[in-house]
Amino acid sequence: MSHLLPLSRVAKLVGQSRHAMQELIRNGTLATFDGMVELDEVLRAFPEVKWDDDAEFRRVAEIKDKAFGKRVPERVLPDKSVLAARLAELGDDYAAAKALLLHYANVLVWLDQKIDDIDEGASAETHHALHAVRAFLLRNLAEVPPDATHAQAAIARERILRIMSAHVTIRPSGHEFLVEGNDTLLDGALRNGISLSYGCSNGNCGECKARVVSGEVKKVHAHDYVLKQGEKDAGVVLMCAYAPVNDVVIEASVAGARDIPMQKLTAKVKAVEVFNPEIAALHVLAPRSQRLRYLGGQNIRLSVGAATGRYAIASCPCEDRHIEVHVPRRSHDAFADAVFDELKPNAPVEVEGPFGEFVLDEASRRPIIFLAFGAGFAPIKSLVQHAMSLELAESMDLHWLADGAGHYQDNLCRAWTDAIDNFTYVPHAPSNDIGAVLAGIARDYPDLQRFDVYAAGSGTELEAARACFLGQGLPAGGWFAGSTDI
Repeated sequence: MSHLLPLSRVAKLVGQSRHAMQELIRNGTLATFDGMVELDEVLRAFPEVKWDDDAEFRRVAEIKDKAFGKRVPERVLPDKSVLAARLAELGDDYAAAKALLLHYANVLVWLDQKIDDIDEGASAETHHALHAVRAFLLRNLAEVPPDATHAQAAIARERILRIMSAHVTIRPSGHEFLVEGNDTLLDGALRNGISLSYGCSNGNCGECKARVVSGEVKKVHAHDYVLKQGEKDAGVVLMCAYAPVNDVVIEASVAGARDIPMQKLTAKVKAVEVFNPEIAALHVLAPRSQRLRYLGGQNIRLSVGAATGRYAIASCPCEDRHIEVHVPRRSHDAFADAVFDELKPNAPVEVEGPFGEFVLDEASRRPIIFLAFGAGFAPIKSLVQHAMSLELAESMDLHWLADGAGHYQDNLCRAWTDAIDNFTYVPHAPSNDIGAVLAGIARDYPDLQRFDVYAAGSGTELEAARACFLGQGLPAGGWFAGSTDI
């Protein structure tokens, strides 16, 4: 009997990204069956994994959580009703396996008796053949397969994952993610950077409706929104109120930049992080009942009293209610003055947005080159973290061309390099000859036709970069630009 696992769960078991697993499938290293992987295939492809020791796996996961700037999922058990249902399902699986083993044992007893029956009065040749078969069966049943210990440990760890998390597939987009701990369907999607439709996120508006195609879900939060009977009969649920019991497939729409509505909300200052006299990060927290929907790379308008400013979002959509912007200090800029000199924790800040279409092309799996000019690092940071959460690109290279503010989050970029195998960070010192710097970068990629380039900076910088990279072979469809002149 095959033990089939979804690809996302295999990735977690072996400590690899989904993209890395998909690459193994494309090059024939790992075989799949209708999107699932057999346990024997996992053991064959990853013979060095220490299934009984997940310390290294936890260490890498913690580094990634910190490097991405994501809110680490609570290391707690699922909701009690979900946990009870998962344990019941696990018990059913165990009972079915036990019953099958008993059946096999009975078949072996029957087979042994059948050999004795046939052996009576048989020829010497038949007698020898029957006893050879019996000896073969006894010998092989007595031997422990060489990979039995690894298989047992892998199954045990996979069962723990099934208790703590569930695999979700979204149709028709094909997005996949794991819902961990006591997260709802909506929580799990947002943690993984997937922009599902939602409004209040607390069961009042009905904007997060989805249809359960297969699998079982449990209601874990009360909601005031009333579903019609026809919707209930069709399997429609509110994603903010339901959690998956087992692996499920849901039908829901994933929003693009043009699909997300304009929002207005009042956030509170969480912290002002002054990197140096030239630039600071403003961290604000949206209210629980009105999280800001946006995609990596978009921008928002912020207001404090009469002072206002429009800035690229530097945080990842996967960071729940946290919103981060980078504010350069400029003369005669009242909002920047407020950030550097006045704003204190819990002060109200009006937020409006999101604006812009400088977002990831989620249909592309090409390697990515990120170009950040000065404070253009803010939207690039958001895009990098969003790409990490979605595990989109084959590889990611970040080139940060500094201005007078320097590489003000250099340690974060180096943390990304340490945590992610396919991530490279190259800082470039301030230069009066941007053209020469860009030409040097482009020369390092002789096969630019297979890349996507995401660049953020001033209009002049972007024009120079576009001319340079397209001139060196980058297809026009692989160029994405976000101007900081907003």
